[in-house]
Amino acid sequence: MPLPRENRYTLEDIFNLPDGQRAELIDGQMYMMSPPSYKHQKLVMELSASIRDYIKTKGGPCEVLPAPFAVILNRDEDSHYVEPDICVICDKEKLSDRGCEGAPDMVIEIVSPSSRRMDYSIKNGIYAQSGVREYWIVDPAKERTTTYRYDEDDAPSISTFDQPLAVGILDGLQITIADLLK
Repeated sequence: MPLPRENRYTLEDIFNLPDGQRAELIDGQMYMMSPPSYKHQKLVMELSASIRDYIKTKGGPCEVLPAPFAVILNRDEDSHYVEPDICVICDKEKLSDRGCEGAPDMVIEIVSPSSRRMDYSIKNGIYAQSGVREYWIVDPAKERTTTYRYDEDDAPSISTFDQPLAVGILDGLQITIADLLK
């Protein structure tokens, strides 16, 4: 739920939040973020490690960065500021002290009760328009993952946690979410 304000919020407002307070900025509205659950953080850790280990083994150029990590997506005069649960960035020119300035190659969001609408709807549209190549919505409550491969212009696919998922931006990597929760 956005905080009410007559004026639009800006990146400056985000960067001036008190230490420890996290929010995202979408279309000039600020959305405060709740602390994640244990299962949420376990999935973030295990997915990040699986992808990072694969990249290290294969010697790829990509970096895996878990939240809190800023991603600044520009659209016309407005900037969106989001903190995806996990982002994979293969163009290191996009990385700065502020975070990732431009679209990551892959974004993974772990759905929590307070983020359901944001992850499935609002962020989906933003990621599709900004140039993200692959977007996973990992939904622990429904034990399924919805995968969008925007660069292939395919319909989204839905997989249960027991099914292996191919990471489209990394040839040969498959992840079974259920295995990460053991």
